[in-house]
Amino acid sequence: MRALTWQRAEHVSVEQVPDPTILQPTDVIIRVTSAAICGSDIHLFDLFGPFLSKGDVLGHETMGIVEEVGSAIQTLAVGDRVVIPFVIACGHCFFCSRGLPTQCETTQQTEHGTGAALYGYTELYGSIPGGQAERLRVPLADFNATKIATDLPDLRYLFLSDILPTAWQGVQYANVPQGGTLAVLGLGPVGQFAARIGKYLGHRVIAVEPVPERRALAERWGIETLDATDDVLDQLLQRTAGRGPDSVVEAVGMEAHGQAGLGVAQRAVGLLPKPVAQKVMTTGGVDRLTALDLAIDAVRRGGTISLSGVYVGTADPMPLMTLFDKQVAIRMGQCNVQAWRDELLPLVEDPADPLGTMDLVTHEVGLDQAPEMYELFRDKKDGCIKVVLHP
Repeated sequence: MRALTWQRAEHVSVEQVPDPTILQPTDVIIRVTSAAICGSDIHLFDLFGPFLSKGDVLGHETMGIVEEVGSAIQTLAVGDRVVIPFVIACGHCFFCSRGLPTQCETTQQTEHGTGAALYGYTELYGSIPGGQAERLRVPLADFNATKIATDLPDLRYLFLSDILPTAWQGVQYANVPQGGTLAVLGLGPVGQFAARIGKYLGHRVIAVEPVPERRALAERWGIETLDATDDVLDQLLQRTAGRGPDSVVEAVGMEAHGQAGLGVAQRAVGLLPKPVAQKVMTTGGVDRLTALDLAIDAVRRGGTISLSGVYVGTADPMPLMTLFDKQVAIRMGQCNVQAWRDELLPLVEDPADPLGTMDLVTHEVGLDQAPEMYELFRDKKDGCIKVVLHP
């Protein structure tokens, strides 16, 4: 089959790879109909080479049609249409039973001290082949594959794989009070959905984003927006009676604009010999914290910061005195997709499309165009906000 593979830092290519096969009786094989490029994939493209091997298949936002089922499968059949959460979990262990499939004890990567296995996301999370391919093996499929209707377009469902529940969890974790104000930092795909979800739940939403096209898209959904200018903190305070927003969803993460020197350092690590680079990243990695610093400064005293942007630094400096003095609560983590899907499925299937799943994608292309789309998405060119691939 054809699949998008990692070759080296900043270089991916579509190659012929072996078709997936049933390895466990709880597996299914799907024919992929749509797969999205995620901001987290760009981290692999730019930075995470030390934990990838040449030929690794990327992608973790996937849906398709079941083609083959293992002997122990109980809820799925050939021909079923499914969307696949990026988290691989068992559904019955201590953590899964508490709504934390990202910490699943069955697929937890104890060798690396990390959580549940993820599709297409480095040896730190299991080196599981991803879904930017013609076919995908889905382990523990009865729990992990979400069966969906057949009469709605893929774009209604595809984002249940990751970014829609990630945004939903981000807003839930933000603990916005009734009648409160939510600030969303970053209007990439997750930030777009987080802002819309905040608005849908009845909150006032102010979003900060430097890219004009992304601000314009949010404004279509009634979101107040601010450019990421040097005085954006003052503007946030002015719009919130000088106190700051009640809650902040930080949807940018480790590759925030600013701190250019750290950006150079991040990329330089990826050029080191693999064992050395792994050691540096796991013991001394430092993220660009511009967005997080803004969140900490902006949130009102007693407020909550919810981190949806990805952070991996092990040596990040944190302003603990400020956090303690302001009595700020922080929640964060990979999205527990399976814990939110029952709440989100009716919204996705609502004819009114209240969260705008059909109003996010800017580029739909074939799998062969994926390499150029990685660069386009990373560089925020051509108004690119979200890319969907159709193998």
